[in-house]
Amino acid sequence: MKAVILLSGGLDSATVLAIASQQAYECYAMSFDYGQRSLVELKAAKALAQKFDVIDHRIVKIDLAQLGGSALTDSSIAIPETEQEGIPVTYVPARNTIFLSFALAYAEVLNADDIFIGVNAVDYSGYPDCRPEYIASFQQTARLATKIGVEGRAVEIHTPLMALTKAEIIEQGIALDVDYALTISCYQANSNGEACEVCDSCRLRKQGFELAGVVDPTRYQKQN
Repeated sequence: MKAVILLSGGLDSATVLAIASQQAYECYAMSFDYGQRSLVELKAAKALAQKFDVIDHRIVKIDLAQLGGSALTDSSIAIPETEQEGIPVTYVPARNTIFLSFALAYAEVLNADDIFIGVNAVDYSGYPDCRPEYIASFQQTARLATKIGVEGRAVEIHTPLMALTKAEIIEQGIALDVDYALTISCYQANSNGEACEVCDSCRLRKQGFELAGVVDPTRYQKQN
């Protein structure tokens, strides 16, 4: 069985890769250089792909910074360091739709029936493209918009983390031998791969390790 794994280099995608590997899929990882402010996550993705012996790891370059509209792709928008109400400025417009579209194309090329993505509707930042109803909608699009879908073989979108808390995700990953020291979740990690500890993603990650009772292996920047 072949599967395309969307691999950001973060905690969630690393766990998803481990799950797919444990389920005996031949894993083809796909990461994106999409104009994000911090590229150290791609280094983490490469390390994870090597650890799990993926068949192939593609890093696709697309420049969403040309569009802006997000603190992750526009340096003029500050990364929030306190909890925000509603959809935060770190939401990248249509990002998961773009990523899943590339994964769907890659799956067709590989003649693969499965795509794995680490979206989560419990401990997430309010992003609309992390909800189960969105995934269900894209699943229907995949059936209608592809050659294999029209011929009766629909690609399945797997979201094994959808209903898990961050602590539950970490517990599952530890059981599958995920080395979380290889991962980076920070929105503004420095060039040394050190996390800021104060952005939304860092807060969720740190809280997850605390609730799971697992030592947090994240390297944090020294705060003034």
